[in-house]
Amino acid sequence: MKEQSKIPTSKVQRATKFISTGAKVGGNYIRHYSKKLFDADLSKDELDKSNAEDIYESLSQLKGSALKVAQMLSMDKNVLPSAYQEKFTMAQYSAPPLSYPLVVKTFKKYFEKSPADIFDTFTKNAINAASIGQVHQATLEGKKLAVKIQYPGVADSVSADLKIVKPMASTLFKISPKDLDRFVAEVEGKLLEETDYNLEIERSIMLSGACSHIPGLHFPKYYPELSAERVIVMDWVEGSHLKDFLKTGPSQALRNRLGQSLWDFYDHQMHVLKQVHADPHPGNFIITKEEQLGIIDFGCVKVIPEDFYNDYFKLMRRDILGEGQDIEKLFYDLEFITRNDSEAEKVLFMEVFKEMIDLLGKPFHSESFDFGDDTYFNKIYAMGDRISNMKEFRNSKSARGSQHGLYINRTYFGLYNILNELKAEVNTQGHLQIMEA
Repeated sequence: MKEQSKIPTSKVQRATKFISTGAKVGGNYIRHYSKKLFDADLSKDELDKSNAEDIYESLSQLKGSALKVAQMLSMDKNVLPSAYQEKFTMAQYSAPPLSYPLVVKTFKKYFEKSPADIFDTFTKNAINAASIGQVHQATLEGKKLAVKIQYPGVADSVSADLKIVKPMASTLFKISPKDLDRFVAEVEGKLLEETDYNLEIERSIMLSGACSHIPGLHFPKYYPELSAERVIVMDWVEGSHLKDFLKTGPSQALRNRLGQSLWDFYDHQMHVLKQVHADPHPGNFIITKEEQLGIIDFGCVKVIPEDFYNDYFKLMRRDILGEGQDIEKLFYDLEFITRNDSEAEKVLFMEVFKEMIDLLGKPFHSESFDFGDDTYFNKIYAMGDRISNMKEFRNSKSARGSQHGLYINRTYFGLYNILNELKAEVNTQGHLQIMEA
């Protein structure tokens, strides 16, 4: 893959890149509708493919928060057409890497040494490149290491990028700027945390230690003494990413075992630690040669407030939609409905969210759940498509749901999708049994 020798870092450079991409997309629309004048049955597939390629090319050059948002969107099959999903999925572990001179420049800034001065060996080409940084392989005193290096200017561009994106999102999703501010602030806070590699090392050591008792997991050792504000050094984890592992035709028993380890990992974080690895996309996991699940990235961690935790997980109880439950108060507390809603809107939104909760909560309502059941996921996608097309949601003046739900919902959505790719059947009760006792 072609390397980048520079990244646009100034506000003007990045804004110009956004504008030029918008012009390309506009040109694609003009060409599409010109063709449609002569072919009324022309589909949007070609348009989507052209837009996806142009947008991804631009975002991959910008990197940082722009590319991270694309990565997040690629996990939600309800949001984007398939052409965008396929292209944006590349942001998980296959973005264009930075050239070696820029890597050396970063090392000299933080260590006053080049990688060659610190390590016995260091690959000049990146092994993996994603939205925030890229990974090189190194050796030191016989140890094989992964060295994650953050792209220059990423931390400084987060807030400015989101300010550019916010008015577009407000128009696209028809959400008032005031309501959107809450969610943008949540995303901005998490993205800024992801650029703080000292914080990531601290959390990585803490969370991997707190989850080390869970069977089937493998955590690398981290080396704070070799790391810095924009560089993380940890053990190299040998193995395969999920898509390559699945090509080997693993047995159902192994799929189930890996799926169980993944579920237990998230279950323990949610219900015991109250802070969770909130970025469950396939690029953050490795299937090791010992057939364990390697957890290789703790950059995005959501700390769960106690009151939100209590309300949110009440929704997962099997009896929550039954008679005698004060579901209306719970919906107000979780901001599914608001005091500004008319009576008709309140009735509608409550019915829709009840349906959503009943469907998304199904894995919690039996002792085990088969995530390989594609009919279940098709129901989720169909429901999401139907809701996104409801004029009541499109025209709503208020954003629906607590800002804390943004990353918790994303976590479960990512978890469900990985388990679906594994076609795993897992025991889903775990700590939920304690909550219902």
